[in-house]
Amino acid sequence: MQALRILRDEVVNCTRCAELATRRTQTVFGEGPANARLCFFGEAPGADEDASGIPFVGRAGQLLTKIIEACTFSRDDVYILNVLKCRPPGNRQPLPDEVANCRSYFERQLAIIQPEFICCLGTSAAHALLQTTESIGKLRKKWFDHGTARVICTYHPSYLLRNPAAKRDVWDDMKVLMAAMGVRL
Repeated sequence: MQALRILRDEVVNCTRCAELATRRTQTVFGEGPANARLCFFGEAPGADEDASGIPFVGRAGQLLTKIIEACTFSRDDVYILNVLKCRPPGNRQPLPDEVANCRSYFERQLAIIQPEFICCLGTSAAHALLQTTESIGKLRKKWFDHGTARVICTYHPSYLLRNPAAKRDVWDDMKVLMAAMGVRL
């Protein structure tokens, strides 16, 4: 879609966050169909994503792919994007000014895609999208609205790699999401 290509070009040329712009290998815009019904919204690119330019391709991304497939979809069926389009040094969390600098990009992406559902992956994504400071534990199991999309929050796949017991919680969240989407598991 032309609007996404124009926005991607803006992101590629962005220097709003001098530290991130000078350190990045490339930007990581997002990936998926422009008419996706579901978006997965993460925090920021890691080293593998910075190298490839594709969101969620490292170990956490491989786990996200398994979650997507368990929900009867493929990565080609969903749109995947992050709050930040550049990798923060040391994979640290996005700083408030970086989120503010990228807000127009992810908001415009979502406005173009117009998903029915958004799944926030982790605290940083939920805080950025919903503009809240509630913990991810308190945000789970609730529905929120963002524009015309219904939003659900769950743990980030990287958290699951460190805390495998939380996979059950994420699966419970995915079952709620799939039920709302009318998808039988």
